[in-house]
Amino acid sequence: MPGSILLVEDDSAIATVITAALEDEGFELARCASIKERDALLASQEFDLMLSDVVLEDGDGLESLAAVREVASDMPVIVLSAQNTLDTAVRASEREAFEYFPKPFDLDELVRAVWQAVGPRSEDEAAGGPREGDGMPLVGRSPAMQGVYRMITRVLRNDLTVLVTGESGTGKELVAEAIHQLGSRRTGPFVPVNTAAIPHDLIESELFGHEKGAFTGAVAQAIGKFEQANGGTLFLDEIGDMPAEAQTRLLRALQSGRIRRVGGRQEIAVDVRIIAATNRDLVPMIEAGGFREDLYYRLNVVPIELPPLRDRREDIEVLAQHFLGLAAEDGLPRRQLSQGALAALENRYWRGNVRELKNVIYRLALMSRDDVIDEDSLGDALGDERPLAGEGEGEAKNQIALALESWIAREEPAAGALYAGAIAAFEKPLLEHALGRTGGNQLRAAKLLGINRNTLRKRITDLKIEPDRFARPV
Repeated sequence: MPGSILLVEDDSAIATVITAALEDEGFELARCASIKERDALLASQEFDLMLSDVVLEDGDGLESLAAVREVASDMPVIVLSAQNTLDTAVRASEREAFEYFPKPFDLDELVRAVWQAVGPRSEDEAAGGPREGDGMPLVGRSPAMQGVYRMITRVLRNDLTVLVTGESGTGKELVAEAIHQLGSRRTGPFVPVNTAAIPHDLIESELFGHEKGAFTGAVAQAIGKFEQANGGTLFLDEIGDMPAEAQTRLLRALQSGRIRRVGGRQEIAVDVRIIAATNRDLVPMIEAGGFREDLYYRLNVVPIELPPLRDRREDIEVLAQHFLGLAAEDGLPRRQLSQGALAALENRYWRGNVRELKNVIYRLALMSRDDVIDEDSLGDALGDERPLAGEGEGEAKNQIALALESWIAREEPAAGALYAGAIAAFEKPLLEHALGRTGGNQLRAAKLLGINRNTLRKRITDLKIEPDRFARPV
C-alpha cells in the first residue's frame, strides 16, 4: 500500500469523490466529518497524511491543527477550503500545511500533491511559514484569484525574485505588498518605484543613488532606492519602461548583490528582495530589442499573472461590498447596492479593472441620493465610462483598436513591417485570450477564433503557449 490517509471532510459528496480517486491510486483511507472524530482516529492509529476541510461540524480545522501536531508532529497535512481568501491560504501556510486547495479544486492536482506529500520532504517544505501580517488587501474568491493566492503563499518562505504581470488596475502592487507583509522581510522596508514615472536621465540616480557632484544639480550625496530597501523589498513597477542603460545596471546589481552610486567608486552590498511588475508583454519587446533577455530571466523566476476583472466577474460583488465599506470608513455615506445595480456592474467591461471599480463605487457612495444604490443611480456615476450590460462586445472591439493604435505609436514600426509586427505582437495574447475564455478547450477556442483546430495547435506550439494553465478546476 502507498500509505494511509485520514480524510476529514463533512461534505459527503466531496469525501466520496476524493476517496474513490485515492483508493484507485492504492491508498487506504479513513473518513470522518468532525474534529472530535479526527482526534479519536489519530489517537488510535498512525496515518501517513491528513486531508482536512477548514469549516467542520464542531470547529475550525485549521485552528485545531495544534492538537494534531501534538500527536502526529511529522504527518503532512493538505488543507481543503471553501473559504477562498488570501487569509485562508496564509493561515494554512502559517500552520505548516503541505499544500492548500481552494474548493472547487482540480482532482488530478490533488492526487499529485498527495503523492508528493507522502514522499520525502525537503527542509524548505518542512519549515513553518511566516506569521500572518496585519493587512490582507487582495479580495476575491474566483478560481483565477485562488491561483494567485497559492502562488503568493509559495514565495513567502523564500526570497526568490517575482515578476507580477497583468493589465493596469489589476492590483500588481497589492500582490507585492502582500508578499512583503506576509513574508520573512515584513520587518524591513517596502520601497515601491514606478520606473515609468521617472525621467530616463534620472532613473539610475533614483535607483542607485549618486555622489555629490556626479552631475549638474547633484549638490549633495543621495541614497537610492536599493539602499533604502536594504533588508526589505524593492518593488519595481512598470519594469518594461526602464531604459536600456538602467536595465544593464539593474542586471549587474541582481547578479552581484552590490550597487555603485552614480559618480561613486565604492561598491555597496545590499540585501534586497526584488519584485517587479509590468502591464506589457516583455517577450515581444525582447525580440524587438527593447528589453534585455538576460534581465527578463533574472526577474521572471516566479511569475504571477493577475487576471483582468472581466475574467473574474464572480468577484465583482465581494469587491464592490469591500469598497463600499472602505468608502464608509473614509467618511462617505454608508450605501448598499440593489440586485439590479450589482447585475449592471457585473456586465460592465471594466477597462480600468479593480482600480476603476473602486473609483466607481466611491463615486456612487458620494453621489447617490438614497442609501440603496439602484440602476438609475449608475448612469450619473458612470457617465461616459459606459458600456453597461449588452455593450461589452462593442467595447472589446474599441479596446482592441486602442491597443493597436497604442502599439503603433509606441513601437513606430518601419515601413513594410507594420502587418508582420502587429501579428507578432498581438497573436499570442489573442490566442491566450481565447484559451482563457474557453478554459483551455482548444476545440472551442478554435471555433471562437474562427480557425482550424490543427492550425491553433500548431500556433500554440510555435508560440510556446501552455494551454494547461488555462484549464478550469472541476
